[in-house]
Amino acid sequence: MQFEFAGTLGVADGRYLARDGDAENRKSVLVVETLGAPPPPGRRRRRPREAEPGAALSSLPLARATAIRAFEPFDSPDDAGRWLDATIEAEDAVDAVVAGGIGLLNRALHAQTTAIADPRGQEMSPERAAMVRIGCGSGEEVAAGRFSVAHEIDVRTGTSRRRRREEELRPQERVAAVLGGRERIDASETLVLRARADLDGGRCREAALQLRVGLEALLIELAGAMVDPGHEEDMVELEARRHEAGEAANVALRGELDAEREANVRELTAICERVLRRRRVLRG
Repeated sequence: MQFEFAGTLGVADGRYLARDGDAENRKSVLVVETLGAPPPPGRRRRRPREAEPGAALSSLPLARATAIRAFEPFDSPDDAGRWLDATIEAEDAVDAVVAGGIGLLNRALHAQTTAIADPRGQEMSPERAAMVRIGCGSGEEVAAGRFSVAHEIDVRTGTSRRRRREEELRPQERVAAVLGGRERIDASETLVLRARADLDGGRCREAALQLRVGLEALLIELAGAMVDPGHEEDMVELEARRHEAGEAANVALRGELDAEREANVRELTAICERVLRRRRVLRG
């Protein structure tokens, strides 16, 4: 997978070897390259200059991130081509490969954010990319961000589940309402979003810790928030299973979660998301 973003990424240009957990044989490579980057800034800040009215827009650098599956290589270019043809014909297969590629990039961005202690660090989504490609090539080609064969992927249109959900929630109206002081963002919304980001990033311990306080806040903030059978059922289930979130968080304080507790965290996070999404849809 290859993504191109306007601007620069926090991760320095280079090649990064990544392992999938403890699986020594499942290695991936992330190649980061910045095209058209401006010269590095000096040590001292320049004095402010008067801006010229109507000045031409300055050009932006382009950050290219290539996620390479370095394990289970194909026996021949023909085998790789057949895999590529089969993948681009199936929307689910494309989504899975895109998710794997952006997940590898976000692992690097999260590591960079932690390394420099930046609380404002953010992860990327495929929809923010100016260009998305899926392709195959030799080791030397993909290590240099090139392909033997590649296809451009449209990730910003279509009828995907994510796109349908965004249309249902009408985010532009919510942004206007929050900025205008007509609505507020509940603490549970932020906490549950952080839990989801940690789950998607493979950080189950952090997700468990976020979920515990997010679920507690949701039970208070959304109690009686709407008259709807589905809402009432979900709130009853969350109340009955709140101890599971607490137990998972306690385990997370000491180490990794076992499979059962990780599954509980994922299920409870999904229920919390459903409750929050239902409220937004029913509010209109």
